[in-house]
Amino acid sequence: MYRLALLFTLLAPTALFADTLTIPLGSQGADLDASNLPHKGQSKRSVLERFGLADEEHKPVGQPPITRWDYREFSVYFEYDHVINSVRHHQPRHLDTAKEQQ
Repeated sequence: MYRLALLFTLLAPTALFADTLTIPLGSQGADLDASNLPHKGQSKRSVLERFGLADEEHKPVGQPPITRWDYREFSVYFEYDHVINSVRHHQPRHLDTAKEQQ
């Protein structure tokens, strides 16, 4: 019982100094919504025709081969020659606000 009381006494004050960090999920990339990204099942050719050459093309990895094309604002993942996923890159909205919070 004494140990439990001692533990509570030592840990209770730390909760008083805790901060709450709020991170807005899904708020990045407002300029590029999901409808503007390549969709699952599209061919490499259709992605190339619509978005042009990628800034960087990574070699296939694994089996089945997964390839990644990186564009300025998003990345596209292919299995063989078809899109399996497209992901927007994080774009901070307010750099000044982030600096003020630090």
